[in-house]
Amino acid sequence: MDVLKKIPVREQDAKERAANFAEVCLGYNKEEAMEEASRCINCKNAQCIKGCPVSINIPGFIEKVKEGNIEEAYQIISESSALPAVCGRVCPQESQCEGKCIRGIKGDPISIGKLERFVADWARENGIKPAGATEKKGKKVAVIGSGPAGLTCAGDLAKMGYDVTIFEALHEAGGVLVYGIPEFRLPKEEVVAKEIENVKSLGVKIETNVVVGKSVTIDELMEEEGFSAVFIGSGAGLPKFMGIPGENSNGVFSANEYLTRSNLMKAFDEESNTPIMRGKKVAVVGGGNVAMDAARTALRLGAEVHIVYRRSEEELPARVEEVHHAKEEGIIFDLLTNPVEILADDNGWVTGMKCIRMELGEPDESGRRRPVEVAGSEFVMDLDTVIMSLGTSPNPLISSTTEGLETNKWKCIVADEANGKTTKEGVYAGGDAVTGAATVILAMGAGKAAAKGIDEYLSGK
Repeated sequence: MDVLKKIPVREQDAKERAANFAEVCLGYNKEEAMEEASRCINCKNAQCIKGCPVSINIPGFIEKVKEGNIEEAYQIISESSALPAVCGRVCPQESQCEGKCIRGIKGDPISIGKLERFVADWARENGIKPAGATEKKGKKVAVIGSGPAGLTCAGDLAKMGYDVTIFEALHEAGGVLVYGIPEFRLPKEEVVAKEIENVKSLGVKIETNVVVGKSVTIDELMEEEGFSAVFIGSGAGLPKFMGIPGENSNGVFSANEYLTRSNLMKAFDEESNTPIMRGKKVAVVGGGNVAMDAARTALRLGAEVHIVYRRSEEELPARVEEVHHAKEEGIIFDLLTNPVEILADDNGWVTGMKCIRMELGEPDESGRRRPVEVAGSEFVMDLDTVIMSLGTSPNPLISSTTEGLETNKWKCIVADEANGKTTKEGVYAGGDAVTGAATVILAMGAGKAAAKGIDEYLSGK
């Protein structure tokens, strides 16, 4: 075995998977996982832990995988993470734990994410649950939103002995894990639902179809329902648009709506009660992970799909793995291209998109080279569907119905990064509701920090 090279991970064939919604990556089996784990040199000053937003004891769990003690490996991960099967699939490990791996200096970093996934899947298949609280605190905490921030905060508080209830606006728990990430990247029933069951096994209660700000307010939860503290993990579900002519045409979607219909409403199923428009030629505007998810979903629904992005491939914010998979599946990348108008027929249906070519100029304040229009380079793409994937912002419903809760100019809740404390006594917040759209693992890190903050607040520390 070459210790400088990681053990390859099996995947579905690109042509086959482009026509189905089954998971792309097939993961390690036990022998492969143990072999990959044996590449770890178990650093004393483990940089990988510093790269993990929830501070998993990575060398500790990998050492147990190396020994073949998968149950113990799972319990080590569960001390820090409520959603290991999710994180093993969707975390950007290459820029976090694996990006800090010492092995990666002279060879391939350890496949930490794939090992985490293997351990979590093995535990699920063998009925292993995370360890719960040994004593109860006798205090109630409300958690708003059942996405990664809410589930993490709730799980950690339950392990500390608090009586936790999650309030979820939609009819199914999971937040972005169920409505935003496609089945082929994150199976819903097999993975997400089981991870949520694990959180519930700690004693967490989940109430769905509760829109906080309409069904009940935060003030009512605290003053009338007896909750001693509240965590807001409501995410950022409000889509952004470009503001170009024709954007209100029929056949223009936000990526949020498109993915929610497909994932949560099962619109990829012909029998679904909430069908989705199956375009023949689709453009997805944007270059992040959500754009890749929308493009790869549209492809599986039978379309020719173009990613339209105004910068070059080097600036694509999506994970390298997602871009690689999209290309393998046949998605066309129209880079250095910017839409200026969406064209429609007399009935208001999309017929095309007028675009202009771009070139990269001087770096802007973010350090990326600013795209500049190339004069006289306009052209028209013939299309029947346009999906806008330009990011999202928090829905202002909660902040506008809560006395004393401060927001910033982007309508994000103002909260202390270290402990999630907001400007309202006893109310904490984290994840996309505070930062704007970010990653699952960063939301989990915020949920974890807030759980610690809430415990310190309620314990009078």
